[in-house]
Amino acid sequence: MAELRVSSWKRHGLDRLYVNTPDGTAVAWFDRRTGHIEIKDEALRLPILNALTPYMARATTTPVAVASTPLPPPPEYDLALRRPGDALREKIKEVSPSLVERYLSWILRRPTEADPWRAGLRGERVVSRELARLSRHNWRALHSVPLSPTWDIDHLLVGPGGVFSINTKNHRNKSVWVGDHAVRINHGKGRPYLRSSRREAEIVREVLERGCGFPVAVTPLLVFVRPADLTVVPSLRDVRALNERALASLAPLAGALLPEQVEAVYAVARDQRSWSGAL
Repeated sequence: MAELRVSSWKRHGLDRLYVNTPDGTAVAWFDRRTGHIEIKDEALRLPILNALTPYMARATTTPVAVASTPLPPPPEYDLALRRPGDALREKIKEVSPSLVERYLSWILRRPTEADPWRAGLRGERVVSRELARLSRHNWRALHSVPLSPTWDIDHLLVGPGGVFSINTKNHRNKSVWVGDHAVRINHGKGRPYLRSSRREAEIVREVLERGCGFPVAVTPLLVFVRPADLTVVPSLRDVRALNERALASLAPLAGALLPEQVEAVYAVARDQRSWSGAL
């Protein structure tokens, strides 16, 4: 790609360096007074840091900037490269019937073992698109974070408002009731979604605190994709249950993590090696 450009900006008591693409789009800024770097395009993180390195060396002798902007892990360990539903794709490959069997199932309108997994994959894709809208508000999202060969966290969201572990459920056009300990779909048998969400949030907290060295509160989110209606009992406090459209309400949340802490938490979370031995 074309070389990034660095320009100086001083106004209202601020002293910053902006990193711009050749067309003038700002992709990052560096505060010369505090040493903080704000990166707006994660895909350009390494070129941005390379462009700013000479200026950072002249601007400050403290290690603040380097400490708050850790380099990404090697690609083989970088969970930021994972796609939504990557774990489900592997399961779909494993259980999918042959081409002939799929054709017969289609003709006979008979469900296959892969159908629920495909529905889950569609749900995770929908949620990932909603999470992508939050990036403009300095939120970072990871998808399909592997805890074991058979267990992953659907999405992990890190930003100024804190850390959220997201459990996605695709029950499109169905009635969803969420109690304190169980979830019922179309008034059916209770499902243990809440227990799983609580357990995942606790695992995430342990991993992030071990890697960051400071307390990290993690809120479990249970996100239902396009339900016909969603009812949540008022007494449910520790798990947030909502539909995918309501994720936009997280955008203005702030005050839980400092910008440097957001970068530190995200750096730990995106490194697959951080999750070794999580279970």
